[in-house]
Amino acid sequence: MSIDKPGKDMRRTVNPGDRISDKPQSIEEKAQQLAVDHVPDITGDTVTVPTYFIVDEPDGEKKALHHVKDAEEISDVIRQARVDENGDRIWD
Repeated sequence: MSIDKPGKDMRRTVNPGDRISDKPQSIEEKAQQLAVDHVPDITGDTVTVPTYFIVDEPDGEKKALHHVKDAEEISDVIRQARVDENGDRIWD
């Protein structure tokens, strides 16, 4: 199939871990998935990137944020983190 025509081939991604499953998955299943596992980055350091970041919602529920699709929301969550004078994390 040609790359310029819509179809199943258009769902390709750079990393297989970037794909979002069509089947429902539990938070636990999502937490185990890795987008990149022990791969050297541009500096030569090896990195592991989870496919989903699991965050706690204000109501106590856990939510899985996809590292690509939900990147902006992940950034918002990180910005909410603060550290007090004892080095303990405080969430706004």
